[in-house]
Amino acid sequence: MSKLYIVPTPIGNLNDMTPRAVDILKECDLILAEDTRHSQKLMNYFDINTKLISYHKFNEKSRTEEIIEEILNDDKSVAIITDAGTPCISDPGYEIVKSAREQGIEVIGLAGASAAIIALSIAGIKTDEFVFYGFLPRKKSEIDEALNKILQNPIKTFVLYESPKRVINLIENIKEHMPNADLCVCKELTKIHERCFYGKVNSVLEELKNYTQAEKGEYVIVGYNNDYKEDDIKEDNISLYGIIFDKLISKEYSIKEAVNEVVQEGIATKNDAYKASLEVKKFIENY
Repeated sequence: MSKLYIVPTPIGNLNDMTPRAVDILKECDLILAEDTRHSQKLMNYFDINTKLISYHKFNEKSRTEEIIEEILNDDKSVAIITDAGTPCISDPGYEIVKSAREQGIEVIGLAGASAAIIALSIAGIKTDEFVFYGFLPRKKSEIDEALNKILQNPIKTFVLYESPKRVINLIENIKEHMPNADLCVCKELTKIHERCFYGKVNSVLEELKNYTQAEKGEYVIVGYNNDYKEDDIKEDNISLYGIIFDKLISKEYSIKEAVNEVVQEGIATKNDAYKASLEVKKFIENY
């Protein structure tokens, strides 16, 4: 019976490839690869001669229908791999797995490398529950929004991916939103130059800034949000107005001081706090 196999591949050390993964890739009829040129090196290393075709984020939707049809009509077994790690985890795969499930095709997952899980296992940060966010957006306003959601999530352990060119900028933004966060920033997991930076966000940031090889390799960030305060989390602007108004009255703050403290506490982004402060100011002036 035809099947769809989800096959993890090493994120660095080729010895992490499991014998079962090699066997499945040799026995299946077709391998979907994120980058066929990159994956061909892996195929050559393990003497795998199965046909490779490209399956990446730019053709994932269009190619899914074609592959599902082959599986159903030609009774083929297909494996999907990505450049490194486990398909569907911040990598292509979701579309074809969803379609396979809907068409009644058996989907089988294999054990293997996942950068997020490896990082969690070595981070020294609580892992009884965690949230995986993958790569955050690039624009400052969108990063602020994403980090504010992380800040407001009662599940305090979070996992992020980041590229070497942007990792310092990301940690700077985490510091801005969560100045008391604990971090373990993992670089080049399972590779020769693997390294981890552990501690409070401020000290980790300084280490990275002083590390001459910081802009090389891929990163996984495991963090613990010590700045989450359930009583401070407000879901609408009316509550935000009340928080700012309370700081003006009870602490005798200026509008600017109230806005700064709201941002530092992670209750709102600077932009949202400023907009709310204008409404509060208008109310006070008209009262």
